[in-house]
Amino acid sequence: MSRTAEFKYIARVRPDSKGRVTLGRLGKDVSSFRVAVDPEGRVLLEPFVEIPAREQWLYESPEAYASVRRGLSQAAKGEMTPLGSPAGSAPRKRKPRK
Repeated sequence: MSRTAEFKYIARVRPDSKGRVTLGRLGKDVSSFRVAVDPEGRVLLEPFVEIPAREQWLYESPEAYASVRRGLSQAAKGEMTPLGSPAGSAPRKRKPRK
């Protein structure tokens, strides 16, 4: 395989009569796997998670993606400004900085 990575062996599985193996908890929250095989016959499964088509634009726009990531980071730090009720009430006024 072209990538140099350290793998941790976690289980040994046996294929069933149709050649299928069960991944158990390794397949949780995964929609598909990309399969690669090296010259020695080792198999690498790379997990994929698909996104809805309507959200694809976000990942194709570096500026938008960076803005969302920045907003999530700010929210995690509590750096938020209340904008008021979605029912239409006026936004709260900020206190002047001292």
